[in-house]
Amino acid sequence: MLSHGLTRQLRQVKKGRALLMQLEGIDHVALAVRDVERSTTWYVDVLGFERRYQEMWDGIPTFIGKGNTAIALFPADPNASSTPSHRKDIRMLHLAFRVDRKNFCAAQQELKHRGIKFEFQDHEISHSIYFRDPDGHQLEITTYDLTGRAPSHT
Repeated sequence: MLSHGLTRQLRQVKKGRALLMQLEGIDHVALAVRDVERSTTWYVDVLGFERRYQEMWDGIPTFIGKGNTAIALFPADPNASSTPSHRKDIRMLHLAFRVDRKNFCAAQQELKHRGIKFEFQDHEISHSIYFRDPDGHQLEITTYDLTGRAPSHT
């Protein structure tokens, strides 16, 4: 069986054009937030992110990261408002973080301990919990490690 990347390259070659670039992954996601320091503290305390590049750019954006995942926090326009969006709107729906089963269960306990409400969803191939950061951005923690364990969402 061919890997997804190789299959895609072969499709491109069949179309008469070879794909020259190879992406390594997503470097970071940029989020506009009302209070950069509050959001930084929340992502560090709740999700275990670490500050990065503190000496750069006079703190704008503020970079936080965990492993190969990073978020750039930008100050939102003070007059900006969060308006509820619908799934069909053109926008980012959520930001998902992948964990193993043990950390999926630990994440639920941590969110409960902090009083952060979350919703569990069984996607058949994965289990996810959805919750919001202080600015209302929807976040997801998901695991594909479903073997031998019932979902721990109670």
